[in-house]
Amino acid sequence: MTMKKIGLAVAFAAAIVPAINLGTTTAHANSTNTIVSTSNMTDTSYVRKSATGWTYNLGGTATNMTFGKKTHYLKNYPNTTWHATKKRYIIKKNGVKYLYYYVTNGRKTASGWIWHGYLQAKNYAHTTTTNNVTTGNGSYAAVLKEAKAQLGKPYVYGGNGASSFDCSGFTKYVFSKAIGQTLPRTAQEQYNTYTHVSAKNAKAGDLIFFGTSASNITHCGIYLGNNQMIDAQLRGVVTEATNVSWWHTVGYSRPATLS
Repeated sequence: MTMKKIGLAVAFAAAIVPAINLGTTTAHANSTNTIVSTSNMTDTSYVRKSATGWTYNLGGTATNMTFGKKTHYLKNYPNTTWHATKKRYIIKKNGVKYLYYYVTNGRKTASGWIWHGYLQAKNYAHTTTTNNVTTGNGSYAAVLKEAKAQLGKPYVYGGNGASSFDCSGFTKYVFSKAIGQTLPRTAQEQYNTYTHVSAKNAKAGDLIFFGTSASNITHCGIYLGNNQMIDAQLRGVVTEATNVSWWHTVGYSRPATLS
């Protein structure tokens, strides 16, 4: 009887082990790369942090994203400014979440998605600036007329006019030509120098600034009122909306008291 009971016990255990294993959840890596989110972002300038990174063409679907062809090797772009305009969070097959930026160089000859860790924010310390800030006399109408006269001209990083502009080069040029006023060279300095006004009190012809905070101004334009502005961005000098998701408005300033 004893041996029979032992045999039955062994048989019973052998029968239930497979059933137990079938119900067990085992931790494992994802079978696909998954897109968590994709969104526009304020045009932000970066330079390479590592020379080993590549840009990619990303394809596939949200639940099965694929890394396509490598497009540009950072080693070949030692002094390039990359403009990030989109961001994408991805959970790779290893289960880890990564942030990628969609970047384009200033001449629009190179673009692609790149892991953000290969980049670092551009340091503008090398930009030539001036403390020769002057006041001018004139009208808002003169400022707006000069700004509109530049529509369609191309964007070039460091461009001061008259044939091409970057954002602060554009505002500096317009105020100089329209009313003889010299603005500081960079968007951050222009924001820091002049009296700030509220959105409610901003007038067409005031400056509007964008960025992540008052100490990190990354873009500027000339306000037109009704949530519109003229600015120099990657598409050139354009009229565009200010109340969109990819522009984060930090504030407004009034460089001059105009009629």
